[in-house]
Amino acid sequence: MMSLAARWILPQLLGGLLVGALSGGPAWAVPPVNTEAVPGVAIKGYDPVAYHTGGAPAEGMESRTVQWEGATWWFASAENQALFSAAPERYAPAFGGWCAYAVAKNRTADIDPASWTIVDGTLYLNYSPSIKVKWEADIPGHIKAAEENWPKLKDASPVE
Repeated sequence: MMSLAARWILPQLLGGLLVGALSGGPAWAVPPVNTEAVPGVAIKGYDPVAYHTGGAPAEGMESRTVQWEGATWWFASAENQALFSAAPERYAPAFGGWCAYAVAKNRTADIDPASWTIVDGTLYLNYSPSIKVKWEADIPGHIKAAEENWPKLKDASPVE
């Protein structure tokens, strides 16, 4: 006998795959912020401000947090926490912290916090160093494609 969860999840998953396959797009909405690796915590607990101010990734601390866009953001310093609180849109990574190259290809993927670039003041994260190389081959083209794809990815209607 199937558990209640299995009876609910299996039809949702199969229905989502079918709708996605038929429509050529995602079958359910992507969370607006990547909390894939650490549930509820944005971008694996890395400090988004540190990329801008320190020029390198820095692990945040669980004791320094801000709630924004349905996720908990961690910070390496009280100063970075205050900067983010004052202007989260300025410091948060593009596309909710999902891999920018994947979004350009109309899908999502987790990130490696060490694979990043800042272009015109915007932080872009990538899945891995090898994907970052692909991203860097045509940054303007990938940004354009990702900006076109992101609204469809994050706003896709969930399968009911």
